[in-house]
Amino acid sequence: MTPLPTVDEVRMLPATLTTAVEEEFIDENGHMNIRHYVRLEAKGAGVISRDVGFTSAYRSERRMSVFTAEHHLKYFAELRLGERISVHPRVLDRSDKTLHMMALMIDDTNDLLVNTLELVLVHVDLNSRRATRMPAEITARIDGYLAEHGALPWAPPVTGHMGVRR
Repeated sequence: MTPLPTVDEVRMLPATLTTAVEEEFIDENGHMNIRHYVRLEAKGAGVISRDVGFTSAYRSERRMSVFTAEHHLKYFAELRLGERISVHPRVLDRSDKTLHMMALMIDDTNDLLVNTLELVLVHVDLNSRRATRMPAEITARIDGYLAEHGALPWAPPVTGHMGVRR
């Protein structure tokens, strides 16, 4: 099993979302509910998706997008009301049709890695609803992230059960 990165290591990745745990995020157990982890981490990962070219214009003009094919949440600590959080996405791998990435959530109030969301996204033709190759300009941007994130001195804490199929 890959050891967890330290908070300082995760912060080597830019935060694409920062916020605080709001009252409406809290469930009956007194901590942040699962749906808010997914929503916030997906929103943070979406910054990279848009940066590589998966924008609303791309969807409407080219009729292509990405669908989530698989995801996995893993928790390491809980979040409570008022705690400050940040989301740090990392691109892990790609094929011609898929993108493997992860969002890591930090409790900035207590300096803890609290959660990861690992994702496999599939590039889809919105007319046929079938997987299709990503355009070269998008894969080039993804490759830039792969080079940058691959140079980090820590291994991502992946499940080992998901990823790009070769």
